[in-house]
Amino acid sequence: MIPTRCFGLVMLALTVVPTACAPPAAPTPTLRPSGVKTANGPSPANWTQWRGPEGNSVSHETGLAFHWSETKGHQWKVPLPEWGNSTPAIWGNALFLTSHTADTKLIVLRLNRTTGKIEWIREVGFGKPFRGKLRRGVQVFHRWHNMASPSPVVRENRVVVHFGTGTIATLDFSGEILWKRNLQQDHAPFTIWWGYASSPVVHDGRVITVCMQDSMADQRKESNPSYLVAHDLETGDLLWKTLRPTQARAEQCDAYTTPLLTTIDGRPQLIVMGASQLDAYDPVDGRRLWFLPGLTGGRTVASPTAAEGVIYAVRGFRGPLFAVQTGGRGRLPQNRVRWSHVRNTPDSCSPLFYRGLLFSVSDDGIVQCLDATTGKLQWRTRLRGPFRASPIVAEGRVYLANSNGLCTVLAAERKLKKLAANKIGDYLMASPVVYNGTIYLRGRKAMYAIKPRSGSGD
Repeated sequence: MIPTRCFGLVMLALTVVPTACAPPAAPTPTLRPSGVKTANGPSPANWTQWRGPEGNSVSHETGLAFHWSETKGHQWKVPLPEWGNSTPAIWGNALFLTSHTADTKLIVLRLNRTTGKIEWIREVGFGKPFRGKLRRGVQVFHRWHNMASPSPVVRENRVVVHFGTGTIATLDFSGEILWKRNLQQDHAPFTIWWGYASSPVVHDGRVITVCMQDSMADQRKESNPSYLVAHDLETGDLLWKTLRPTQARAEQCDAYTTPLLTTIDGRPQLIVMGASQLDAYDPVDGRRLWFLPGLTGGRTVASPTAAEGVIYAVRGFRGPLFAVQTGGRGRLPQNRVRWSHVRNTPDSCSPLFYRGLLFSVSDDGIVQCLDATTGKLQWRTRLRGPFRASPIVAEGRVYLANSNGLCTVLAAERKLKKLAANKIGDYLMASPVVYNGTIYLRGRKAMYAIKPRSGSGD
């Protein structure tokens, strides 16, 4: 388990760094809205990023399997080169994922979603994760992951990938690298304690990434600030950079969360949780819109989720799970925290909102269902852990995949109901993916497509 340590005071000035770049290059590929109706009925939603098209781990598809095993229930199973923890992204018949080979190559793979055939592999860079003794100012990759933890993002004929080296790139669907940059080379070496793992997000032709790291302010004359940065999807040109000030100390500054794009007060906002602070940014120009400091906790891994004007997040290492009422500008008062729940909270796995309920799973397997309005516990149960993958919900069922290949299916209801437990012979660190009636599981050794038998319903 990752320890929590605290050193030094971080006091940074908020800065938006303008660039000479024009708005994103045109034409920019656009995302067709998920679930739009066609002449043949609703189309399946492309799983465009980690936690799905809406970034909330909710799928609106039906007819999914909830019974399978290592030998049954597969549409296909395909061995993968080496390993990584990135969750696949899907656009139509193309499935993309990243991996990190034993000979240090950082690769992108395109699979045929229907057959599982690997259609191409592209090398984007190389890197060797340091796994020695912890030293502040040096990335020491935790044993649970490597440099292929950030998940890809897809748009029409574009796939964006990010690696723990700081390398970020856009490829087209034929595998041609359109541009490539490196955040450590462009800005400064990472001072993240346990290895970079945040995934990028894409908004209106902007590729947005966040780096939340130990500022080293107590040890260096010049601190190493945390920041958000946006690049043009088509060209890689820098569009904006915003420094992220907090009052966190040392490892508390670290966060491995992925920004959440959501709509608040009728406008898109980019929600970031980490370093004892929750805040929001305008994805167009990087301006900070509001912030809520004082959410003291350790380094943060679980990403926030949002629903009905409320943001749900975790205060650092096994800290309270809490709900914040959004709205307004500038510094928000502490009374915006509607409720906090302190027992058995998640460290790695992001909370999940569904129909007025909030589901969470701790790393050691304690699943909880809370009333999302009040925070009142509805039920609690223990599953076999450990857990690192965030759960998803589809068709009124919560799918919870533990690291040892066991996926438990529970009813997404106020009363506990266990529906199934399905075991495969692989490690599951990536979150499940849903597309066109199929569940995709990315294991360390293989990729699985899980689909019910025709007419069976399970």
